[in-house]
Amino acid sequence: MRTSAIFFSVLFMLSATSCATYVKTAPTKVTVIKTAPKHYKIVRVKGKRYYFWNGKHYRKTTRGYVLVRV
Repeated sequence: MRTSAIFFSVLFMLSATSCATYVKTAPTKVTVIKTAPKHYKIVRVKGKRYYFWNGKHYRKTTRGYVLVRV
């Protein structure tokens, strides 16, 4: 009896499918500005540095300035 219970337990564990799923997301649209204009302002929000001009916030990256939501 014990042997058959172990056998069915192992069989169940091997046949059970994984609960993990893979979700592929579409790439997001990113706006990159190569150079900042002359009239930008540096603002700090929650300790992070942002560049503000034209009513929008940007973060400085190696590729340029990326538009972000604050």
